[in-house]
Amino acid sequence: MTTAPTQPDTDLAGRVDAVVAGTIAPAAATVDATGTFPREGIEALARAGALGLLSSPEVGGAGGSLADVARVVEQVATADGSTGMVLLMHYAATAVLEAHGPDDVRRAIVRGEHLSTLAFSEAGSRSHFWAPMSSATAEGDRVRLDAAKSWVTSAGEADSYLWSSRPLAADGPMTLWLVPSSTPGVTVAGPFDGVGLRGNSSRPVRADGATVPASAQLGPDGAGLDIALGTALPTFLVGSAAFSLGLMEALLADAAAHLTRTRLEHLGQTLAQQPLTRGEFARLKLQVDGVRAFLADTLAALGSGRPDATLRVLEVKAVAAEAAAEVADGVMKLCGGAAFRKELGVERRFRDSLAARVMAPTTAALHDFVGRISLGQPLFDGPAA
Repeated sequence: MTTAPTQPDTDLAGRVDAVVAGTIAPAAATVDATGTFPREGIEALARAGALGLLSSPEVGGAGGSLADVARVVEQVATADGSTGMVLLMHYAATAVLEAHGPDDVRRAIVRGEHLSTLAFSEAGSRSHFWAPMSSATAEGDRVRLDAAKSWVTSAGEADSYLWSSRPLAADGPMTLWLVPSSTPGVTVAGPFDGVGLRGNSSRPVRADGATVPASAQLGPDGAGLDIALGTALPTFLVGSAAFSLGLMEALLADAAAHLTRTRLEHLGQTLAQQPLTRGEFARLKLQVDGVRAFLADTLAALGSGRPDATLRVLEVKAVAAEAAAEVADGVMKLCGGAAFRKELGVERRFRDSLAARVMAPTTAALHDFVGRISLGQPLFDGPAA
């Protein structure tokens, strides 16, 4: 995983800006209202080269860093949370594929022809992604997979799943596989009807006697948790913080626009001219600026190899997710009854902001991890330790 800042791809940044303004933002309300997967936005990002942001130059990719991922995910999430989450999960999967995936898939990602996602959470172990219940069984030169994955972003829409299972034979908590979504025996449950992120197609996925070639294994048997912790998890946690930050910035912008244009005619003033209103807006802005500073420090810790880098990575999603929920609630109160109307956009972002705190690893799990590390204890008990 590249963590140090790279020379910014100003062309890519401009292309993503254009996609956000021209395609993603105009469709956001419809994606939310209908629960439709944001295919048009993802395809536009693919044409812009954004799917290959983390791909290495050797396969034609941008060779981007986690700082680049944070910038792009924030940029997209500011316009639409569903599209931002789909892109984030693709980047988390791409981080693993860059280290262990086949060249043809890596090159297809760069060409914008392949969308991937994580399939870790399971019905039997819920958000404890480090303890898969699914099985992998060798059958000659193929491997049979049986699983009940609980919530998979882009389920039925992605081209492949970054799949976890118990090991074939080795010690260790898990093994990883690259599973094409078209694999016979892999099925997706019916439509996603969530409170927020309504377009991200987060649905259960089952494997009933699905088989993949033995070459679909990513890394050594039993080493899947180490691979996930070293590649997918940092990308997801940092990107999730950026996702929450994008939502918060959009909420502040919505609030500022409402407060500065809405007048109290009997006083001859806008809402923004009221001292209590200004003070509450400032309190929310301080929270957002604090998250931005924490994310910047996390990236700096990773880039310089600071001793506290792992701790910062485990902290950053929890810090951002909880702040996003609090800021969204604060903006709803600040804007009053107007915030409950669809046209302002606040209530959509309020609902989207609640997702990060319950996505694995949840805020509660991250608090436990932070406590363990800070108190000198192993990250996991039992077989995952």
